[in-house]
Amino acid sequence: MKNTALTKTHEALGAKMVPFAGYNMPVSYESVNIEHETVRKGVGVFDVSHMGEFLIGGPKALKLIQKVTSNDASKLTIGRAQYSCFPNETGGIVDDLIVYKIKEEQYLLVVNASNIDKDWAHISKYNEYIGAEMRNISEGYSLLAIQGPKAVEAMQSITSTDLSAIKFYHFEVSDFAGVENVIISATGYTGSGGFEIYCKNEEVQQIWDKVFEAGADFGIKPIGLAARDTLRLEMGYCLYGNDINDETSPFEAGLGWITKFTKDFVNCEALAKEKEHGPERKLVAFELDERGIPRHDYDIVDTHGKKIGVVTSGTMSPSLGKGIGLGYVPSVFSKAGSKIHVQIRKNAVPATIVKLPFYRG
Repeated sequence: MKNTALTKTHEALGAKMVPFAGYNMPVSYESVNIEHETVRKGVGVFDVSHMGEFLIGGPKALKLIQKVTSNDASKLTIGRAQYSCFPNETGGIVDDLIVYKIKEEQYLLVVNASNIDKDWAHISKYNEYIGAEMRNISEGYSLLAIQGPKAVEAMQSITSTDLSAIKFYHFEVSDFAGVENVIISATGYTGSGGFEIYCKNEEVQQIWDKVFEAGADFGIKPIGLAARDTLRLEMGYCLYGNDINDETSPFEAGLGWITKFTKDFVNCEALAKEKEHGPERKLVAFELDERGIPRHDYDIVDTHGKKIGVVTSGTMSPSLGKGIGLGYVPSVFSKAGSKIHVQIRKNAVPATIVKLPFYRG
């Protein structure tokens, strides 16, 4: 089990630690609901240093990225980031990721912790270009997510960069908490604003300490992975391994918007056909009409009790006070307002298909 550079800090704060993607990670400090509300209304800090980072540089770096990702990275300018995915050869998704353009001929790819080795092998397989140099820097870098509506105000005193000027999916390389050359990125996963901070492992303790010092008057708290999950689910953001995987296509998962046919990429011909015909099943969002908590792998059934799909993510929404979830159903059931049922033990609990996001702050 790997540790992040802040593991001892989390333990000293009384965090409940659990194994996650091969790392010893804080799942909660107080309670999920308290931590969730801290991010929705104030400011909270996640240690997400388990995430993977790859640098791809050189004159053919863009060519390689265009080949292996679904989105059009040629649209990126320095200081911008882009959500994307790695399509596989059989219609599914190797992983979802964020691509950052750091400078001309240099890109940072941020991937999911559980897929670091798989993603590296996948990109390497397609790197037939002299002039696309790959570096896996995952082990040397830490990542903090400072999230919530008070994040800008709370953190402004520890950087010379105007945080309010960094737009969503933009970033600055600047000083932060007394450390130079830190990536300050407006690419959060919670839907409540804030930043992600990329720094070297040896710098992260100083940054963590100064972040909590600066945020003290704003009620800043450390937040665990459990609240990260409820926050992302209220926004309808996909979680790899739950809502998307090697068997789910971008079009089934509602990720057609990051699948651009302006270039040649892995399996693009088959995906173009799927787009033309429409997928047979779709990832939908639903709210329970009655009390209950939908969970991962619960069956979705029709009004006659026949299984039509499966819940991929589900929880009791702290913000809405009702059961919410995502799941795959045949496309005929995917329209907003459609009625389905979720099999919770012996009860088929009625639910309604809704448009995302669940939470509109």
